[in-house]
Amino acid sequence: MLVKKMKEQAAQMDGQKVEIQGWVRTNRASKKIGFIVINDGSCFTNVQVVYEQDLPTFEQAGKITLGSAVEVKGTFVYTPNGKQSFEIHADSIEVLGACDHDYPIQKKRHSFEYMREIPHIRPRANSYYAIFRLRSVLSMAIHTFFQDQGFVYVHTPIITGNDAEGAGECFTVTTRSDDKYDKDFFGKHAQLTVSGQLHVEPFALTYRNVYTFGPTFRAENSNTTRHASEFWMIEPELAFADLSDDMDCIEAMIKYCINYCLEHAPEEMAFFNQYVDKGVIDRIKHVANSKFVRMTYTEAIEHLEKVKDQFENKDIYWGMDLQSEHERYISEKIVNGPVFLTDYPKDIKAFYMRVNDDNKTVAACDLLVPYVGELVGGSQREERYDVLESRMKELGMDQSILQWYLDLRRFGGCKHSGFGLGFDRMLMYVTGMQNIRDVEPYPRTPRNLIF
Repeated sequence: MLVKKMKEQAAQMDGQKVEIQGWVRTNRASKKIGFIVINDGSCFTNVQVVYEQDLPTFEQAGKITLGSAVEVKGTFVYTPNGKQSFEIHADSIEVLGACDHDYPIQKKRHSFEYMREIPHIRPRANSYYAIFRLRSVLSMAIHTFFQDQGFVYVHTPIITGNDAEGAGECFTVTTRSDDKYDKDFFGKHAQLTVSGQLHVEPFALTYRNVYTFGPTFRAENSNTTRHASEFWMIEPELAFADLSDDMDCIEAMIKYCINYCLEHAPEEMAFFNQYVDKGVIDRIKHVANSKFVRMTYTEAIEHLEKVKDQFENKDIYWGMDLQSEHERYISEKIVNGPVFLTDYPKDIKAFYMRVNDDNKTVAACDLLVPYVGELVGGSQREERYDVLESRMKELGMDQSILQWYLDLRRFGGCKHSGFGLGFDRMLMYVTGMQNIRDVEPYPRTPRNLIF
């Protein structure tokens, strides 16, 4: 029986015979009694197994090493006044898979840096055990939110022939050692996707509301705590929707995901609040209970210019790309909560964003939240063929590569909007974890490819 079910039914199970399989977290024994703490993977809670001197294998049980896989059969004992509400008194303990003495995780606190060197073992450590379960819970929250709203889930390609952002920071996919891509596998230059957005837009013009949720890749040589070369993105697209509709969807999604994590992973969230970031639950609850303020980029610049001397980057001007310190100031000091910045200068935003009537700004938004700054970026897409074509020429883009994207504007196009949420950064925000390498099962960063 799973520990999760035992925990849920503890009061009714007193005295019942049970059996569990799991992995040893701790083992300590004296001459007459021993205690093994086991986790079976079904929940964050461990179970204590008590074994006494009359156990035929008492002496061998006392030598079971940390990390070993075991099967325990015994009697369930309800202990409502104890540190844990139940324990198991063992009738038998069988080692299913012994763990060598050089097991990398011992009964002490290991640094995150050390744990990154053993990604195949680190899920067994408390911090990672909690983070990777929450990763699963947050994934389910994303899917549940959009499925309940009637969105269609679309799988966009990982291998593509175009760069959605126009940044050129892509990984090439090739079977050749030279650069003769016309003779390559696909007969052209292929690369790993940096975004599923362009490929999901045609489906929005069929199913109205759609989303893609999958891996994306950036060949940025950036060694920061917030950047990875492989990460997951949630990218919804809404037909017949303007920027205001887009922001409504973002706000609803963020609030839903926070509440879902608090409800479905209470033990993990309590762990993060106690051992990783003592204010994380209050902070995300504050966001979930807030009305998301909306402010133009121009207004934000005016606020920042008044206090520019307190920033490390003091050069504040209209047209700049805001840094994290500026974004955090707006959300933490000016708004004291989540805020959408809108109507950014078109020169610092992507080609597909709808140009406003002033011809200087685009209908774009970034959601800024306290503690991290930008969390979500979105925009209304440019639905006018001539304006989009002109914008691509202005940026020196090769129109032939994206003619199919332009054609969407000729074949029953309509106003539509969408956004992108970096899943790994959302996980960092919800847990208070400081490094993206600690929320990804197998992080991919420059000069780092373990397994």
